[in-house]
Amino acid sequence: MMSRETAIGLLLLALLLVAPAAIYPVFLMKVLCFALFACAFNLLIGYVGLLSFGHAMFFGFAAYVAGHAIKVWAWPTELGILAGAAVAAVMGLVVGLIAIRRQGIYFAMVTLALSQMVFFFCLQARFTGGEDGIQAIPRRPVLGMIDISNDLALYYVVLAIFVGGFLLIYRTIHSPFGQVLKAIRENEPRAVSLGYRVDQYKLVAFVLSAGLAGLAGATKAVVFQLASLTDVQWQMSGEVVLMTLVGGMGTVVGPVVGAGVIIAMQNYLKGLGEWVLVIQGLIFVITVLVFRRGVVGEIWALMERRDDRAKQTRPAA
Repeated sequence: MMSRETAIGLLLLALLLVAPAAIYPVFLMKVLCFALFACAFNLLIGYVGLLSFGHAMFFGFAAYVAGHAIKVWAWPTELGILAGAAVAAVMGLVVGLIAIRRQGIYFAMVTLALSQMVFFFCLQARFTGGEDGIQAIPRRPVLGMIDISNDLALYYVVLAIFVGGFLLIYRTIHSPFGQVLKAIRENEPRAVSLGYRVDQYKLVAFVLSAGLAGLAGATKAVVFQLASLTDVQWQMSGEVVLMTLVGGMGTVVGPVVGAGVIIAMQNYLKGLGEWVLVIQGLIFVITVLVFRRGVVGEIWALMERRDDRAKQTRPAA
């Protein structure tokens, strides 16, 4: 029998396939890019218990790498995106080796400090374009035959990238490796006592999360034909935290919903100017105080309570 989680995932995929008929494709592509970013971040905080406050460095720097490779080196689009993801994964390895032995607020502060170093490097480096960024990134045909100059064609390419990244995260979570990550999150000393090399598991999860965040950033650079300092600022790390918490930390679909909510607010309430930040702050406070599991987490909890009551009231055979 199909699980509830799988059924909801298939329903979401079906909606995404037909969504361009009713919603502007560029907006949908932005949601998908940030949804993949939030899912990558959720892999770290939701299933390992590590709060990285510097994930923007992977997201933004991968955008620069992809933009430079495609525009200056004339690489094919798919190779440029993969190059951005690969560089982000290598950065994740370096950052992870430095930060992974720390816990709690110390881990968050180390990642934030390293992220700020990357930000100032991007501000000063010649290949990034400084404050102007890398503009007019060309949209070359994917695999030499898919013309992504058309927004609708590009949307389905971005959807395929998102689905691939999402399935990789889903498989990781539901694998023996993912079960060890959950054990580390719940009780790290017990995991150590059972003989698991906890630091190595954390490092692999960190590298995977960084690589997928880089994949999201490189894809976004192709969509908007721009790589800028906005994507590597610390505020971007704060946004992905907000998306994950609003959607539901530790749930598979939650970050996707959270990304959709936050990006929709930024898009449809932009006429309010800086008040959008105030509204986001209020949503964050309400989520933390009232809906601590996030939107999807609260829905899951409600369904589980309903199932438990149904089992209790069911007459014995």
